[in-house]
Amino acid sequence: MIFADAFAWLLDAANWTGSRSIPVRVGVHLLYCLGAVLGAAAIAVPLGLYVGHTGRGGVLLVGGSNALRALPTLGLVTFLYLVAGGGQVGVLIGLVVLAVPPILAGAYAGIQDVDRGVVDAARGMGMTGAQRLWRVELPNALPLLVGGLRNATLQVVATASVAAYVGIETLGRPLLDGLRVLDYGQFVGGAVLVALLAVVLDVVLALVGKLVIPRGLRLSARPRRRAKAPRVG
Repeated sequence: MIFADAFAWLLDAANWTGSRSIPVRVGVHLLYCLGAVLGAAAIAVPLGLYVGHTGRGGVLLVGGSNALRALPTLGLVTFLYLVAGGGQVGVLIGLVVLAVPPILAGAYAGIQDVDRGVVDAARGMGMTGAQRLWRVELPNALPLLVGGLRNATLQVVATASVAAYVGIETLGRPLLDGLRVLDYGQFVGGAVLVALLAVVLDVVLALVGKLVIPRGLRLSARPRRRAKAPRVG
């Protein structure tokens, strides 16, 4: 019954027109997600590459990343919204803060996971530290780095819904409105839209990963099948 109501809400033509329509809310939600992930990547990727390459500050980075993960989402977004004087910038900053840890972890772990023998070989060839980072370590770290971006994107898509608590027309608005009036069809419909957006963005990033990650690294990352024991007799 609830899913039938959600399907009816999604197909209602009234929800697809106007300034508070589903397309507008999807666009606003997507804009905040892209802004947060790009902003977090601009901060976390260089920091993670630097710490992973030099080995300096690794303990501090891991501790700080874990501390950021423990921050309450709604409280952080609301606090920054109020600090910014009710501006949308505060919400965006809150989403950036929440997106930093997975990207930071992916960049740092990707560099740390590179085979030390490969790095030593590059050093033996006379490569400088910067050359080793950009030509050897970063290409080999791309699988984990892209994985961190995908994790951050999924987290931000879900988290951006709380922006509706401070009056921003994201896909969290149907969730709040549905709970307020006990319209569970609208609530489930909003949740479906958030889930679909997350799936679409994850597929897009997976395709991007196939384009930027060298084929050899993708193949080596696949789990190897165990060889079957030969039959006796």
